Parts: sequence; C-alpha cells; structure tokens
Amino acid sequence: MFIFCCFTGLAFADVKQLKKSEVDIGIDGELRIYKGRQKTGTPSIIPLLPITKRILAKYEYNEQCIIKDQLLPVLSNQKYNAYLKEIGDMCGINKELKTHMARHTFGTTVTLANHVPLESIKEMMGHKSLRQTMHYAKVTGIKVNEDMAKLKKRLAKNNFISEHQIIGADEPKR
Repeated sequence: MFIFCCFTGLAFADVKQLKKSEVDIGIDGELRIYKGRQKTGTPSIIPLLPITKRILAKYEYNEQCIIKDQLLPVLSNQKYNAYLKEIGDMCGINKELKTHMARHTFGTTVTLANHVPLESIKEMMGHKSLRQTMHYAKVTGIKVNEDMAKLKKRLAKNNFISEHQIIGADEPKR
C-alpha cells in the first residue's frame, strides 16, 4: 500500500476508502483515479502509472476487497505504521517510516523531481492551493541544478544574450 501511495499521492484515509467505481478511463484512454479527498472533499484526478496498475491487478480478485468494496486490502493506520517500522528496521533505514511519508514522496521524488509542474501535482493531490502542495513537493538542490542547466541550454540555443552583447564589442574578455 505504501508503494501505491508513493505513486498516487493518496493519503491513508483515501486509499483505505478507494473503490472500483473511483477508477475510470480518462480522455486519453488511460486509467485514472477520480476521488474526492476525505479530509477536504476536494476532487483529485490521478493518472495511474504502470506500477499502480500492477498493484491494483494483484488485488482485483481479493476476497476481502470484494466483500468490503475496496480496491486494496488496507489495514488500520496503526498496524500499517507498525509494519512500515518493521520493514525500515530490516532494511537499516534510520528514519521512522510512516504512512504519510508516501504522500511526501509522491510530491517531491515521483512528480516534482521528474518535471511534473506544481499545478498538476496540486490537482492530483487534491489541494485547494499551491501553498498546500509546496508543503509536499519540496524543491531540492538537484532539481534547481537540473532546471538551471536546461535553462542555460535553451538560452544558448536561442542566442538570448551573448557574452559579446554583455561585455561589448570593444572590450576584451577577462
């Protein structure tokens, strides 16, 4: 469930209540989650990535899911966090893993670090403002470096302002 949340940005309460009726085909022919956030009621539209489709397929015929009309067999938040702690301990992860970390992972690592605009992340996460989204989608130093390298290439390609124009035709370069 943690991996599913890392690739959808869904909060624990939202993934626990996720129903088959909330997954449908979008205008591009791809599967999407159409769900109102439990906390705010704000709608979120989340295109499903291949890994999330595989996770859903794994539980498609799960008896517990069918009986409860859920897409995934989600345990209590307390049990879920206990399992995450156990996994973290086994893997030697010193940071305490919690369910909500998946939402931050989606905002920063899965989307923003892969050039998904904040406005799109906002819609997928079901936020009412970009300020809320910026709490989850943290700009890293690596992202700033990548963005500036792309800008440098675009400016050079378009001859935006040449060194010659800045320094001047008559002045020697230093």
